[in-house]
Amino acid sequence: MFSDAAQLMLMEDGLANKINVCNASYITRFGVRLRGKMHTFEGWRSVHSNHPSPAKGGIRYAPYANLDEVEALAALMTYKCALMDIPFGGSKGALKIDPTEWEPHELERITRRFAQELARHDFLSPSQNVPAPDVGTNETTMIWIADEYRRMKPTDINASACVTGKPLAMGGIEGRIEATGRGVQYALQEFFRHPQDLSRTGLPEGLAGRTVVVQGLGNVGYHAAKFLSAEDGCRIVAVAERDGAIRNPDGLDIEALKAHVLATGGVEGFAGGTFERDGTAALTDACDILIPAALESVITEENAPDIQARLIVEAANGPITYAANTILRERGIVIIPDLFANAGGVTVSYFEWVKNLTHIPFGLMERRRDERGHRMLTQSIETMTGRAFPADTALELTTAAREIDLVRSGLDDKMRSAYAEMSALWNSNPAIPDLRTAAYTIALRRLAEVYKALGI
Repeated sequence: MFSDAAQLMLMEDGLANKINVCNASYITRFGVRLRGKMHTFEGWRSVHSNHPSPAKGGIRYAPYANLDEVEALAALMTYKCALMDIPFGGSKGALKIDPTEWEPHELERITRRFAQELARHDFLSPSQNVPAPDVGTNETTMIWIADEYRRMKPTDINASACVTGKPLAMGGIEGRIEATGRGVQYALQEFFRHPQDLSRTGLPEGLAGRTVVVQGLGNVGYHAAKFLSAEDGCRIVAVAERDGAIRNPDGLDIEALKAHVLATGGVEGFAGGTFERDGTAALTDACDILIPAALESVITEENAPDIQARLIVEAANGPITYAANTILRERGIVIIPDLFANAGGVTVSYFEWVKNLTHIPFGLMERRRDERGHRMLTQSIETMTGRAFPADTALELTTAAREIDLVRSGLDDKMRSAYAEMSALWNSNPAIPDLRTAAYTIALRRLAEVYKALGI
């Protein structure tokens, strides 16, 4: 996918290869004494690019993790940040571990040792390398890492900015947990605002009533399904999970389904739909929009010919293989790529990082002034017209933005501006076959400009 875009650009000899490869990868094998014996754990942290700095990207805990995967995901982070015009390079980390096999206090000790290794080699720092949650990790994992970094660097006043995705009480930001799913919603909303792009799918205008299949009801899939159904009127007709798929042509109750998954560990037994053991079969269900929101490479050349959705939104990282991408494009199925659709998390992580560095919450200095100004304006209009605003409208006008409002506004703006660039390039250049190539081209152009400006 990188090569397809690089071949369309005029770059000096060797620059495409330099952008393509990872700058550095660190492999660590450390020991932790647990359950009466020494256990050795293997982990990685790769920096694909640190132009600009810091490098940004999640840390995942998974038994299948390996260096190749980490380097590929680090590269994707570089391109994602470049596309979204966020001043981060790309990085990724992983620990080869099944977190379900360890108690929370054991995971804490393992995580703190991992953090020590990363910090000691400058792969953890507010100015150089900033992790975030990923598969198998969460905000608790991040605060363990941040606290360990603070212990090692007690004079670093910006220590809390060494990770993002932290709990609110420990320097996090409102809206971070929902960010990737919210970004998927904003990506779809913006796609439907572009009639020329929408016409390629054959779908009618508006999201209301569109049928949606979601694969994965984790953090990203849950929030995307929740917002699309509750706020945009979509019908979530199927959800696939590890134990199978649940279907309801009238639309699933996402909140009830999520509660069932949390209580039982899967979708089997949910009263609001029909269960099928083969969860992957839902990927080929008839629907308007398919949202793979789980792991990599779930749509392959084997099942791509059977996909019935007219629009696919890559909420996960790399859910479509290169071969499957070619098949889907030839079939006329539009894909909103992970490079863009999955960027809500890193965008709001950027907001959190900035909040930590400035040491002041968003909106603190202007909130009350804005409220007074809005109140005076509404009162003046009421005096001049002799009519009162409706109570709900007046409340909305006179209430200043909270942090969550500002976060959502900033994310929406970033998603809109990035999509506008992708769409303009897709529709103006016949050599650009799809949105993915447009996204990579924009990202590579920005990276090439950085290298040129630096004289590298």
